[in-house]
Amino acid sequence: MPPSPPLSPCLEIQNVSRRFGHATVLDQINIRIPAGSFTALLGASGCGKSTTLRLMAGLDRPDAGHIILNGQEVSDRTASERNVAMVFQSYALYPHLSVFQNIALPLTMRHLGKLGRIPGLGRLIPGQAQARADIRTKVHTTAESLGLCPVLHQKPGTLSGGQQQRVALGRALVRDPVLFLLDEPLSNLDARLRLKMRAELVALHQRTSCPFVYVTHDQAEAMAMADQIIVMVAGRIAQAGHPRELYERPAHTDVAAFIGTNTMNFFQPHDPVGALSNNRAGCIIGIRPEHLHPVPDGDFCGHFETAEFLGPETVLGLRLPNGKQITATAPGDFPLPATGHLMRLGADHLHYFDSRSGDRCVGVR
Repeated sequence: MPPSPPLSPCLEIQNVSRRFGHATVLDQINIRIPAGSFTALLGASGCGKSTTLRLMAGLDRPDAGHIILNGQEVSDRTASERNVAMVFQSYALYPHLSVFQNIALPLTMRHLGKLGRIPGLGRLIPGQAQARADIRTKVHTTAESLGLCPVLHQKPGTLSGGQQQRVALGRALVRDPVLFLLDEPLSNLDARLRLKMRAELVALHQRTSCPFVYVTHDQAEAMAMADQIIVMVAGRIAQAGHPRELYERPAHTDVAAFIGTNTMNFFQPHDPVGALSNNRAGCIIGIRPEHLHPVPDGDFCGHFETAEFLGPETVLGLRLPNGKQITATAPGDFPLPATGHLMRLGADHLHYFDSRSGDRCVGVR
C-alpha cells in the first residue's frame, strides 16, 4: 500500500501581527496546527501566547495577516462562526446553573429558540421536545466520558477544582468543535491534581482526535502533553517542533533557557572555565544541569554551595573560580560535601550558540 498522505493543517496563522496602541504584541508570526495534533504554546508571561489564542478563537482580530481554518479564511469570523471551543483559566462557569445546564448551554443556544428555552413552555413548541431529548442524550454521554454523571444536578460552587475543570471541558466537548483552545486551564489546581488532569486531557485528546492548542508557561506541562511545542518570545516564534527536538537541538539560547526542568548553564567565550578555555570557535556554550555531573577527573571545577534533594536526583549549586554560578545534578544518594568544597564535574553533552545572535551554531564541536 502507498504511504498515507500527511495530514493537512487544521489551522494556519500566516504573517499575523497584532498591535495595541504603539505596542506590537505579535510580530508577523506564522503557526501551523496539524489536524489531530496536540500543540502547546509555550512562553513567559507577556510573550503573546494568550493573544494568539484569542485570535485563533475569534475573540480578537489581527491587524495584519491571515487566519486559515480547514482551508477557509476566518480572520473576520466570530468564535461561533468558526465552531472553535475555548476553555479559560477561570473555567467561566455560570454559578447559578447546574452542571447539566452549564454543559448543555452551547446546545441550548444552538438548537432551541428563545421560547423553547423556557421550562414548561418549551415542551409545547413543535420540535422542541425532541431537541431537548437530543440535548439530554448528548450531555449525559459527554458527562459519562468525564465522570460527571453523579454531580450533574449540583452547582459549580459545590465542586472541587478538578470537577469544575471537567465541567468546562464538557461544555466545550459537547459542541463537537473543530478545534480546542485551552488557556492555562490547570494553573488553579494543586500539584497532584495538575498531574492527574494532565493525563485526563491527553486521554481526552486521544479519544476525540480533535486538534488541541494548549497555552502554558510551564515547560514541564508542554513537554509531557504536546506532540508540537511552539516557543514564543517577545511576540515572535522562537522555535516550533517536537518536544524532543526542542530539548536536544534548541535553535536559540532563548529556547535553550526555557526548555528543560533545570535552566541550562551558559558559558561566554571569555569564561576561563577548564575544558572551555580553548573555545576557539568563539561560541556561547550551553550545558544542561542533567548533563553535568560530579566525577573524580572532571574538566570543570566549582565550589559546592547548595543542594536540592528531589528523590531520585539531587540538584547541586556551585560557584566557579570566576564567580559564575552553575547548576549540576547527582544521584539522589550522592554524599554531599561540606559547603565550599571544590568539586570536579564532567559534561556529557555541549550546545553551541553564536555569541552575537544567540542562534544555534551548526557544525561546531
